[in-house]
Amino acid sequence: MRVLAWRAGLLALLLLGWEVGARQLNPLLYVPPSAVLPALGRILGLEAWPEFPEHLALTVREILLAYLLAVSTGLGLGFLLGLRARLGAVYEPILAALYAVPSVVWYPSLMLFFGLGPSSKVAFGFLLGFFPVVLAVLAGIRQVDRHLLTVAASMGARPRELFVKVVLPAMSATLISGLRAGLALTVVGVIVGEVLGAKAGLGYLINYAYGLLRTPEYVALVVITLALVMAIDGLAAAVEARSRRWSA
Repeated sequence: MRVLAWRAGLLALLLLGWEVGARQLNPLLYVPPSAVLPALGRILGLEAWPEFPEHLALTVREILLAYLLAVSTGLGLGFLLGLRARLGAVYEPILAALYAVPSVVWYPSLMLFFGLGPSSKVAFGFLLGFFPVVLAVLAGIRQVDRHLLTVAASMGARPRELFVKVVLPAMSATLISGLRAGLALTVVGVIVGEVLGAKAGLGYLINYAYGLLRTPEYVALVVITLALVMAIDGLAAAVEARSRRWSA
């Protein structure tokens, strides 16, 4: 309760500073929280954009599809390279080098190849979410204590039992952290892709409102996006906490 009280007090202080500071600046560019709340009501009440639910649903679908592709591909390739040490030694430096490249440089090529529709946003979200997952799998497999594998094998454990009862629990913390990081980057990739070039979605609405200097709606859309990201991250944090209890 004390932590929640401190958080509430800090939030109230920030909102008060925002309100006072914004009132002293250009109202076309800086809006106080008191102006954002009515704009938020207009958006959620479908007055500003009657098609807002469709834009929100499109963004959520793009995130889910991109993350599903990132997880399935990342887990498959990660376990393939991790369980085959020679393949991992060859290809892991290549993956690490590609991951180090600023991801935004890939988006123009993706947009040219997939167009302005949802496909380029899914591809960009997949690209950002894939690398944390596959690298987390590789790191998790490497941190498994080999003595545990030796002891389990000496007690008659089969390869499948070794994988399920020894490898997965030992690497679960690293794996879940990688999955959570991949989810966060997938969300970033999809929304940034919509901002950079799209015909629909939350990012498109943010860019549209900003371009027309509809600043209250712009800030309200950012708040909605923040709420969506926090909800997704909160769900991922709950899954991560549960997995840590399972692996303990």
